[in-house]
Amino acid sequence: MTERSPMDESHPVLVTLAPLLERTGGRLVPAQEATADDVPLVWEGTTLACVRFGPPESDTLGGLERLLDEVAAELGGPLAGLPRVEKQRAVRLLEERGAFTFRKSAETVAAALGVTRFTVYNYLNRERA
Repeated sequence: MTERSPMDESHPVLVTLAPLLERTGGRLVPAQEATADDVPLVWEGTTLACVRFGPPESDTLGGLERLLDEVAAELGGPLAGLPRVEKQRAVRLLEERGAFTFRKSAETVAAALGVTRFTVYNYLNRERA
C-alpha cells in the first residue's frame, strides 16, 4: 500500500504529465478524491495524484473535441468547409495527435469534416499505405 499525501502540482512528474493530460482530456485529482476509475501516479512509494479521464465538470469539451478545435484553428477554419486535400491533411494531423484512440472517434471526426465515416477510414488507409 502506498502513502497518500496532498497533491503538489509543482512536482516535476505532475508538471511533465500536464501537456499529455490536456491533450487526452485527462486531469489530475488529489489522491484522497480518487475513484476506482482513476489512475494513481505513484512516485517513490507516494501517490502524488490520480489521473481522471474525461472532461472536468466545468469543461464541456473532451479531448477529441479539443483536438478537432486545434486542427481547425491550425488549418484556418471549420473543418467541414475545407477542400478534400485539406480534410485529408486534417485526418493525418488528428491521427498523429492520437485522436483515433477515443471511443467513436471516426464518427465524431466524420461529422466535423462533413464526410462519412467510410471516407475517414479511406483517408486513414491512404496514409498508412
